[in-house]
Amino acid sequence: MRSYDFAPLYRATVGFDRIADLMDRVLSSDVSQPTYPPYNIEKTAEDAYRISIAVAGFSPEDLTVEVRDGALHVTARKTADETERTFLHRGIATRAFDRRFALADHVRVTGAVHEHGMLHVDLVRETPEALKPRRIEIARAGGSTRVLEATAETVN
Repeated sequence: MRSYDFAPLYRATVGFDRIADLMDRVLSSDVSQPTYPPYNIEKTAEDAYRISIAVAGFSPEDLTVEVRDGALHVTARKTADETERTFLHRGIATRAFDRRFALADHVRVTGAVHEHGMLHVDLVRETPEALKPRRIEIARAGGSTRVLEATAETVN
């Protein structure tokens, strides 16, 4: 029996539950995924996530974070140095990059913070009231018919 490793599916997605969409995206994209810059995706609460990207050498003015077409786009363009520098060893890469993360429905970016060479992007999944489960009161038979209002409850 074959077993499949789905770890690559979680590399560029946040909050998805639809495996078919993920499979389509992974199979249609290029096999060689970009590895620069390195990043982490962590779940910070039940419906909250944080993407941490290593952006050593970039200032907040060099970075752009935007959401468009259901994806989070993080780009960096290094401004030219005013002084000519000669490096004996250059281990800190400051090349331009464009990193994209697909966002699930109802996931929105709540903020971004640049600190200690890391860019932290916070996300939260907000399920609309119309999609939350509702508890419906059951009326007793033989009594007068009355309309009961349904109340929303959080379901984990």
